Amino acid sequence: MEEILKQFPNLTDNQIQQFEMLQNLYEDWNAKINVISRKDIDELYTRHVLHSLGIAKVLEFKSGSKIMDVGTGGGFPAIPLAILFPEANFYAIDIIAKKIKVVNEVIKALGLKNIKAEQKRAEIVEHDFDFIVSRAVTNMPDFVSWVKGKMKTKSKHELENGILYLKGGDLSEELKDFPKATEYNLSDYFSDEFFETKKVVHLPLK
Repeated sequence: MEEILKQFPNLTDNQIQQFEMLQNLYEDWNAKINVISRKDIDELYTRHVLHSLGIAKVLEFKSGSKIMDVGTGGGFPAIPLAILFPEANFYAIDIIAKKIKVVNEVIKALGLKNIKAEQKRAEIVEHDFDFIVSRAVTNMPDFVSWVKGKMKTKSKHELENGILYLKGGDLSEELKDFPKATEYNLSDYFSDEFFETKKVVHLPLK
């Protein structure tokens, strides 16, 4: 939590309270429905919350923008981003019902009004978005096939509309067919060794 306050010094009292509530909420829900690994629950703020907020180091979502989180799992990166950007609109989906149940309960407990979560496959979503975010749910070629055609054509951010993907390791093979992809090393922003190989990949999509 200290690192979040350091990295994002302009949080309101309400945002700080919402971030502080995450530990107890996820510990409680994880005891009932396992959505985060046992070892990671103790490192929730580094491995899940701060990792999710790595996207915010690459781009600040503008008021009114629409972002979909595909394969949200326990609500990452969507919930931390929804706390950080209360004027943006988030739509979190996952195919596993019990995970979406936890996400909805956490959303309700935090009082977040700018995020909706549903059990759904990305391929059947009919809305269009400014950005689609995710944390390494599959390889990039498959992911692109799921979300292609779901982007707004007009960009209003510094980066072109498209995918913002949290992934680790050497991605050269996976991205070889995507020359427009840009990798941002999270180790440039966060000092914890967890982020040494972690990246945000931006891939513009029409």
